[in-house]
Amino acid sequence: MTSPPAHSEPFKERVGNFVRAASIEITSSDHAHLPALRDLLPPHCSVYVSHVPNATLAQVVKTALAVRAAGFQATPHIVARRINYPETLRSALAELTAHGIEEVLLVAGDTEHAAGEFDSTLDVFASGLLEKSGIKRLGVAGYPEGQKGIGLSLLWSALKAKQAFADRTGLAMFIVTQFGFNGNALRDWEPELARNDVRLPIRAGIAGPTPLSKLIKFAMRCGIGASLRTVMRNLSAVSGIAELATTPEQHVMRLMQLPSSTRVIAPHFFCFGGVLETAQWINRIVSGHFVIDAEATRFVVEG
Repeated sequence: MTSPPAHSEPFKERVGNFVRAASIEITSSDHAHLPALRDLLPPHCSVYVSHVPNATLAQVVKTALAVRAAGFQATPHIVARRINYPETLRSALAELTAHGIEEVLLVAGDTEHAAGEFDSTLDVFASGLLEKSGIKRLGVAGYPEGQKGIGLSLLWSALKAKQAFADRTGLAMFIVTQFGFNGNALRDWEPELARNDVRLPIRAGIAGPTPLSKLIKFAMRCGIGASLRTVMRNLSAVSGIAELATTPEQHVMRLMQLPSSTRVIAPHFFCFGGVLETAQWINRIVSGHFVIDAEATRFVVEG
């Protein structure tokens, strides 16, 4: 493993500042945790509101407004395949921007059939609704380990179309990547982004502190790539496989070892029902309550 790149600030301080810029993901059912999150997370932290299958878009919007009122930057998910009519999307975006929310994460969604005329993010682009809405920052999905059922050529074609949309409209677009178990996935994926002329900044998706059994369940549901198969084949020796990372500590350290030219700007934490545990983990790192080993290859959270 390579040593961390040279920077002017101490390495531990770099780790803390990197995690300080993190975003975190909640669902509408986590609404009651907002007061506790306000005590744990840095001010103006980006809090994404996931549109899970048992929630409506109206509930996502309502939760996003509560996130905004709690002092966070709210980033609601817009799931193209769950939108029944263009007017539904137009109204949701209007309500968000009327309350000062200017950022959304747009994803296609994994439902088998589209609820309306939007089958993909590109269909939403084609509608013209985003440009007219007042939304200024737009997150899109990235899959460093691939996506089950979707060929690599289609994934790259979609990312290039998203880059072209950002270039044409001037929207500040960024990538939020899917979580995975390959700690080196982003290192290997970034050169491919450059070869495909995709220049978007990246929020690196990481699972928060989560039992491995639960991670595997969500990984299967999300259709992540080859590293899941490696985990399943080697459950008894998972901690000894060099490329695998199953804890947020391992992933953060791998990200800190990316070259200084990286487009990764911050981690994005998937909580899988453990939003308070993830927020507490972030709080410990930002507060400096962790110890890095002498080779700067791993760290342990204190307390």
